[in-house]
Amino acid sequence: MITISDSAKQYIISLLSKKKVETNIRIFINSPGTTHAECGMSYCELQDIDSINDQKISFNEFYIYIHKSMVPFLKNSSIDLIKNELGSQITLKAPYAKSAQKFRHSSQLENDVQKFLFAQVNPTLLLHGGSVNLINISSDGVVFLQFSGGCNGCSMISSTLKLGIEKQLMKHFSEISRVEDITNHVYGQHSYY
Repeated sequence: MITISDSAKQYIISLLSKKKVETNIRIFINSPGTTHAECGMSYCELQDIDSINDQKISFNEFYIYIHKSMVPFLKNSSIDLIKNELGSQITLKAPYAKSAQKFRHSSQLENDVQKFLFAQVNPTLLLHGGSVNLINISSDGVVFLQFSGGCNGCSMISSTLKLGIEKQLMKHFSEISRVEDITNHVYGQHSYY
């Protein structure tokens, strides 16, 4: 899925050596599947890892974590180190980051809602280390969502759900009657608030 040049590996290892033990790398995409998609890399500490929704990729001396929902957008990605007179810079090339993906949900409404969540909602939640996934839409228009990462256990999740996500979804999709959170929230170090 992701290839890393030897020079990029060594550079990442040298960066990580200056961080706390067990700090690794997270790769993310803001607005995946849209023309505005942007890839990024950040440090990832143990408390930032979502054991259910993150995929771990092992390299010799470090791991890269990716939210499972981002995996299709990172197909054939590559990480390299570019050196010039100004210094060194890590580059991440993800040829499928802007490609619209086919989602596993059956109805067109579910596809559209899932795309909307990935493109409009998750980039904001990712700033707090969180994300939301569509679980199902009932026949009477109830959207069932599950939060993960920093959103799991966050004390602000009710506001995020009702004042943010539900409002946006109902504005964009007239078929939606309400939004329900089915997450089994557990407050911990991973929780944003």
